[in-house]
Amino acid sequence: MALRGNLRDFTVTQLLNLINLASKTGTLIVEAPNDTARITFRDGKLAYAQVGQDDSRLAAVLHRSNRLTTGQLKAIQTRAAQISDKELGLMLINAGYMTQEDVLNALQAYFTDVIRKLFTWVEGSFRFDNEALPSDDRINVRLDLENLIIEGSRQLRELEQLQDEIPSLDMALKFTERPGANIQKMNLSVEEWRVVSFINPKNTMRQIASASKMSDIEIRRIVYGLIQAGLVEVVRPEGAASVPERARPSLPVKDQEEQKSLVNRLITRIRSI
Repeated sequence: MALRGNLRDFTVTQLLNLINLASKTGTLIVEAPNDTARITFRDGKLAYAQVGQDDSRLAAVLHRSNRLTTGQLKAIQTRAAQISDKELGLMLINAGYMTQEDVLNALQAYFTDVIRKLFTWVEGSFRFDNEALPSDDRINVRLDLENLIIEGSRQLRELEQLQDEIPSLDMALKFTERPGANIQKMNLSVEEWRVVSFINPKNTMRQIASASKMSDIEIRRIVYGLIQAGLVEVVRPEGAASVPERARPSLPVKDQEEQKSLVNRLITRIRSI
């Protein structure tokens, strides 16, 4: 039977650590409220990853990494749509257009980005299926998880800190009244300007994040910076007489011995699958 659980009990980072320690082969399926990710491992190493409806075929991945132009991508999709990823990779390598290392580096970067998206998923469920593997025509990599686990732990700590500063994304923002402050002259990033363009007491931070296609940690990080710069302040949304504080997704909080025991039991369970 496949291992199942809830992200309220185990973070994605903890799951990666367990799979790494148990050297498992199979696919971790993570289902969040608005998306689903499939991460495949071979002997505890990352082999393949896909999130949502993202096109994870080789041509699309090479285009994202600027190895293929838009015109080249369209030509491949039109004339070679039936060619498998492995066949396409060999064709590009044999033609001298790119090396095997170029292909593997592009895939590793894409799969790593997929994992990074999961680090802030704290609501949803997961299951590990040791019989589910990618189709044979897809190219797998073999990437150690240690560095990803360390990065995920850092992001988790940052999310906890940002949740303390900004507990609810169901609150709105408004510009502060700072004499002489001219936001047009401020050196903001593209992402910060995107958020600034939506700031209005009628828009909640959750709505701004959705419109800007940002994760919870991304919107909190930007809003926190704007607050620290004295540009915005948190207010109740206009038209809402009372907006209850949304309970933030609970990150795993257990005493040390209980957590250690639970992790050990789960490692034993994974190894037995």
